[in-house]
Amino acid sequence: MLVMSPPAAVENNTAALYSKINLRLLPFLLVCYLFAYLDRVNVGFAKLQMQGDLGFSDAAYGVGAGIFFIGYVLFEIPSNLMLPRVGARKTFSRILVLWGITSACMLFVRDVPTFYAMRFLLGVFEAGFAPGMIYYLSCWYGPQRMARAIAIVFLAGPIGGIVGGPVSAWLMTSLAGHGGLAGWQWMFLVEGLPCLVLGVLAWKLIPDRPADASWLSADEKRLLEQELAVPAAHKHSFGAVARDPKVYVLAFAYFCVIAAIYALSFWLPTLIKAQGVADTVQLGWYAALPYVGGAIGMVYMGRRSDRKRERRFHAAIPALAAAALLAGTTLADGHLAATLALLTLGTTALWMTYTVFWAMPSEYIKGPAAAGGIALINTIGLSGGFWGPAIIGWAKTATGSLHPGVLIMAVMPLAAALIILTLRLPSRH
Repeated sequence: MLVMSPPAAVENNTAALYSKINLRLLPFLLVCYLFAYLDRVNVGFAKLQMQGDLGFSDAAYGVGAGIFFIGYVLFEIPSNLMLPRVGARKTFSRILVLWGITSACMLFVRDVPTFYAMRFLLGVFEAGFAPGMIYYLSCWYGPQRMARAIAIVFLAGPIGGIVGGPVSAWLMTSLAGHGGLAGWQWMFLVEGLPCLVLGVLAWKLIPDRPADASWLSADEKRLLEQELAVPAAHKHSFGAVARDPKVYVLAFAYFCVIAAIYALSFWLPTLIKAQGVADTVQLGWYAALPYVGGAIGMVYMGRRSDRKRERRFHAAIPALAAAALLAGTTLADGHLAATLALLTLGTTALWMTYTVFWAMPSEYIKGPAAAGGIALINTIGLSGGFWGPAIIGWAKTATGSLHPGVLIMAVMPLAAALIILTLRLPSRH
């Protein structure tokens, strides 16, 4: 019989431990974030009917789509600073229930001010969810596993695009007129209400920290503590993090990535429709294609980055590719297949960058300050989610063309790549 050496035994026990953690945490968090992503971007499909019904201009739509991020940014840091004190269970449950109610209530929008107000409130109530999950994952996963964990949970973004396009299009066409509601009203209602159920499940299923996990044995908890041990000298207060210039450089790089991602997310149906696709259901299936590439790219790049223990080039090179591909879409106007190919590859590259990027601050900032530090980066960066969609909307209203706005968005991942390549982060683990 083979007798394993202690290192081999520890390695096997650690692998078994993380198999259990992966199964218990990641699928549920992925489903929660899937609805978070879907409820913030489904307004891109609603636009196809909503704009005509309510008489919104492209500029008004772009601002309304992006104003979600203003509410999010204003309340994100307080939400995340409270998370370690209140606990993940209460925090995630509160966020899910409140944003689900608000998303469903989008069906009551009748004019531009109400549209702006509801989008703002949606951002307020969802504030802190994504960075809260990143902090929460850092309480369970060490640096050598973090990018893979982030990639799995944040697959929700591309999956939301894959599922959201066809489902949103189907809801808008098949339920239109039922109960006196337009198709876009049914879409908001049906896609918002499941978050209430997820909020209840979060209360039941999410342990605040590893020590509270009833499904881990005492030996497994000790092994996890050893995996995650951080020297006291490497833990920093939120004040120290807030004074660190590198944190703000990271935030600006993230701003550039997010501006491009959400500009594409909100305007993708319109970009495809401009290539001559008139059927809403067909458009929904076409809009899913870029996210299929994004999902594959996230898993591949997250695993590769963890395996190579390298972040900068794994984030920057896809960002450079995204810049070139987005710019290329303006040359393919009128050619549906070429436009879809470029949008798919560009979206894939952006989500690759997004995945690897979040492994960088989670390795750099350790201890209780991590929740606030990650929220600070996300707060500054996520404001790009307002500017990206709004810039395309303003440019479209001013010029009558989508091209100027898309070209501006192509510059954003280029800037992110240059920042990431010049930034060297000392590891604090």
